Amino acid sequence: MSSELITTELVDLDLPDADRRAAVRSLANRLVNAERVTDIERFLDDVENREQQMATGMRGGIGIPHCRSAAVTVPSLAFGRSTAGIDFGAEDGPASLIFLIAAPEGGDSDHMAVLASLARRLMREEFKRTLLDANDPAVVASYVREEVKP
Repeated sequence: MSSELITTELVDLDLPDADRRAAVRSLANRLVNAERVTDIERFLDDVENREQQMATGMRGGIGIPHCRSAAVTVPSLAFGRSTAGIDFGAEDGPASLIFLIAAPEGGDSDHMAVLASLARRLMREEFKRTLLDANDPAVVASYVREEVKP
């Protein structure tokens, strides 16, 4: 198992669903398949509990669902892109770029550093444009690894 934050198999350039929970489940399945999440239901409950505290949609078509969970084995970032857009509660509408941040429960504040680093990159139009235009998951994984460092 790779210790990289994001790998090719954690990238979905065509998220099928316009529903937040289904989109998160789809990305979470990638984390399970990559052996980064041991219990999908527990992980999804933790993501949902976090979502209930405060919506994770950001301006500009971004969704950043995230949580700490005992079901997470290694800090991970899954990325999905939606053409239809998925409602993560942002004031300006649905998200087309979705980043699922999974942090181990006992972990330190690494996921907050990832979140902060990611949020800074998302302010840059070039970063968003690259992710919107990409057509190769390997290129996306490499680009995000290069840009988002805790």
